[in-house]
Amino acid sequence: MNVLVAGAGGFIGGHLVSRLLSDGFSVRAVDIKPMNEWHQRHEKAENIVGDLSIRDAAFGSTENIDRVFNLAADMGGMGFIQKNKALCMLSSLINTHLLQASVENNVKRFFFSSSACVYASWHQEEAREVFLKEADAYPADPEDGYGWEKLFAERMCRHFHEDFGLEVRIARYHNVYGPFGTFYGGREKAPAAACRKIVKFLENPKVPIEIWGDGKQVRSFTFVDDCIEGTIRLMNSEFTEPLNIGSSKSITIQQLYNVICNFKNIKNPLFKYDLTAPQGVRGRSSDNTLCKSVLNWSPETPLESGLRKTFEWIETEITKNG
Repeated sequence: MNVLVAGAGGFIGGHLVSRLLSDGFSVRAVDIKPMNEWHQRHEKAENIVGDLSIRDAAFGSTENIDRVFNLAADMGGMGFIQKNKALCMLSSLINTHLLQASVENNVKRFFFSSSACVYASWHQEEAREVFLKEADAYPADPEDGYGWEKLFAERMCRHFHEDFGLEVRIARYHNVYGPFGTFYGGREKAPAAACRKIVKFLENPKVPIEIWGDGKQVRSFTFVDDCIEGTIRLMNSEFTEPLNIGSSKSITIQQLYNVICNFKNIKNPLFKYDLTAPQGVRGRSSDNTLCKSVLNWSPETPLESGLRKTFEWIETEITKNG
């Protein structure tokens, strides 16, 4: 089976290409970034640099393809998406052109990677465990910019299924983390940022570890291996509605930092809190009731185990590259 992974040079995309190749698929990997900037590049894949927001690139990339995995988007952590709303919204061009191309080129199945940022904001205003089920995206009030783009793209997938018969699968990812991801430069997410800051603290323990917000924000974090497993299971299922792919184990941002500090036996670390920095919602976790029912599965990797692997990789990268 011939498979296209759009956004293959990104964090999740690189892991997905690896899994698909190991499962025996023929993979076409496309990303807008130069190949030397891809998080992972797999020689057994057909690797292409291309801008899928351009119609001709999308149509060319889907020729002779059976399944499309669309993970391509201009995105990052809260520091990026709160300051680049127009760029985030422009990602809708990628999904639109890939959907059109998939219909014309007779693609059999189309996967879209959505986000927990589609969920209505009023569910997430308190710093407590809030288990969001798929129906909580409506009435709509998602994260401005990025969340609206993802919600719009979900609707586009739904209507291409209704109007043109394209088989679609939609996953709402919840805070995916792991090795081979961005950990500096402004696009990194909380777990990677925390790992980097603690590595730097070890180099100079007199400089406090900066946490964005008061540290009381509640999140669930999903290890990338679980994200990929859920993605494959969903793609192989017959379920066409949006589905949470995320851990239901909640933790505060402060607890996240504490767990990582324990890896290095850091006692009484210095913290400072930037209350003006982008923080996102106060409380968000994944309700996995529907996921368990549809896939007979839910994410399994313990947070401490996944964080340790992530920290060790980031520590090695910083030590190697400075």
